[in-house]
Amino acid sequence: MHDTGSPPLHRHPAPHRELWRRYRHYAAQQEFRVSVVVGVLFLMAAFIVNFLAIHIATEKAGSTVTDIILSNTPVFEVDGLFIYGTFIVAILSALLVLAHPKRLPFVLHALTLFILVRSGFTVLTHLGPPEVLYASDFGATITKSFFGADQFFSAHTGMPFLGALVFWRDVRARYAFLAASLFFATIVLLGHIHYTIDVAAAFFITYGIFHIAEWLFPKDRALFLADERE
Repeated sequence: MHDTGSPPLHRHPAPHRELWRRYRHYAAQQEFRVSVVVGVLFLMAAFIVNFLAIHIATEKAGSTVTDIILSNTPVFEVDGLFIYGTFIVAILSALLVLAHPKRLPFVLHALTLFILVRSGFTVLTHLGPPEVLYASDFGATITKSFFGADQFFSAHTGMPFLGALVFWRDVRARYAFLAASLFFATIVLLGHIHYTIDVAAAFFITYGIFHIAEWLFPKDRALFLADERE
């Protein structure tokens, strides 16, 4: 049973109290608590798997290959847009999800599935990055995290597209995520950070991941779509 008596959060006279009410409402449900805890634990495990996959791919990276777009365009310095854009989209996405706890279980599970599937693809083929000597001014840690040899498929293209699919019924969120996905698709190609196939495949694979998540977690998806006002 869902509480439907509150106005949208951004129109609420006391949004902090409304937000606290929402979290108390769902935290009182054992099934919700278990789903969130399990989701967080599996997401943490997925990040570890992803880190190991990137390490393996970077260590075993082979030769660079030609590309229909990259071979015919110059390299642009996009590392600032790439990194700062990532943080901005991540923060705004987190705020959008955390605005309502009912969104947490499905988002956690879908994100975990996305990371695990991409980690699997990462270790399948050890293709060298388009720009082997690409340099970043953001230090060794960020450079290793953002500019490794984990080419296939582009997470920066796929994750915002996953957000668009998850929030499809919210028109503003849908188009914001689609715009972010197209923005990163353009950036990674201009900077020769990903091959064209990495970007193109991201949309198809992410679409499949989303529907697998809906199939695996129907209750969490139903809770996400429940008609509780925002």
